[in-house]
Amino acid sequence: MSVKDFALPDLGEGLEESEIVSWHIEPGDTVELNQIIAEVETAKALVELPSPYAGTVRELYVEPGSTVRVGAPIVAFELDDSTGNGADAPLPQTSVAEAPDAAAGSASPRADRSTAPAEQRQSVLVGRGPALETGERPHRRPRRTAASPGSAVAGSPTAASSDPIVDGATASGARRPAERPRSTPPVRALARELGVDLGGMTGTGERGLITRDDVRNAAKATNSSHLSQPMPADGPSADRVTRVPIAGMRKHTAAAMVTSAFTAPHVTEFLTVDVTPTMDLIAALAATRAFRERRLTPLAVVAKALCIAVARTPEVNAHWDEAAGEIVRYGFVNLGIAAATPRGLLVPNIKDADSLALPELADALAELTVEARAGRTTPAALSGGTITITNIGVFGVDAGTPILNPGEAAILAMGAVQRRPWEFRGEIALRKVMTLSLSFDHRLVDGEQGSRFLADIGAILAEPGTALAMV
Repeated sequence: MSVKDFALPDLGEGLEESEIVSWHIEPGDTVELNQIIAEVETAKALVELPSPYAGTVRELYVEPGSTVRVGAPIVAFELDDSTGNGADAPLPQTSVAEAPDAAAGSASPRADRSTAPAEQRQSVLVGRGPALETGERPHRRPRRTAASPGSAVAGSPTAASSDPIVDGATASGARRPAERPRSTPPVRALARELGVDLGGMTGTGERGLITRDDVRNAAKATNSSHLSQPMPADGPSADRVTRVPIAGMRKHTAAAMVTSAFTAPHVTEFLTVDVTPTMDLIAALAATRAFRERRLTPLAVVAKALCIAVARTPEVNAHWDEAAGEIVRYGFVNLGIAAATPRGLLVPNIKDADSLALPELADALAELTVEARAGRTTPAALSGGTITITNIGVFGVDAGTPILNPGEAAILAMGAVQRRPWEFRGEIALRKVMTLSLSFDHRLVDGEQGSRFLADIGAILAEPGTALAMV
């Protein structure tokens, strides 16, 4: 018999940590290869984690609800060496996060996507996460907390050294060379984007490793001159204050929004449109054979109008690749749809939405909504988006200033359809009106390009027949 640890793998989203939501096993259980052993929450979805071994569960190292770094052991197995399932046994080739094309189930008409960012093309295998820096098997331990300012991080060179460093020199008088801050290439790239100097920073990761959260926190501290004071933990109002841990999807969504807000120079434009002809078209199409068995919504029409407008202004369907020094423009539209779910905000996307006819697009939107609300959205469906729509009109809101989905150049918010007095054919009439709000990354999209793109969408909604002159 031998004992093997299983480390939390990279789940294909480029994350440094994930939360163990629940275990499906207990110590003493016998498991088979690829049997589901845990449910893990990432920034994008709940993922079922399969077992890389067939054997007996010896120990669970972390409790449900704990946040674990990629590469940290989470469970130990006892293996029967006689079965060949020992130290040399290969890990199962089980893909947790598929590439965008794989999610479509068939070859894409736009198969040449070599210009997409690497993180949108990779497929990571279970058990293939980063290796641990030590060979020790940890005991059950509580959730890691960040080191307090000014304190040494356990396991870091500063904490472990018996020869303390004072202003770059050792106690013996010999001066040590300055060391490069411990961080990964993606973290250093993020620091460059946010203007954060890593020199002198002590990370909260393993052995003082500087993490993305460390960089974002440093950027937020620099850019926020007026911070609100938190409610005190005790006092006369303490029994009326509820504290909710910042964890799971809320934590990752917040980090993504902060990164987007401080990285991309946002510009938002607004356009109010008489959409009465579009609403009349929806009512007319509902009686046709093509839509008799499906529900056609204003969102589907707006989505189709956006895809047509993208072809005329491709600059809005792009990605700023800071590391490569390139602007990546996509020849396809993976249309993200912001969806409010019980677990938080999700942005799954419809692959090659620009290639779908209106009935197919309506079906894809309906399926996307059902999957998101049921919590069945896959990591593949949440990866690879190129441009996003958020429908704030369902909440009765007219307009807003949406924040870009990280890595994308534009996001369109569609407001509520309202009956308002409106100039129509030289007279005032009650018309159905909608306000569109477009936020875009001014590094990628000029004002003229953003305005033209928004005007094209508005023109189609004001007179759907206009689309015939645009395609």
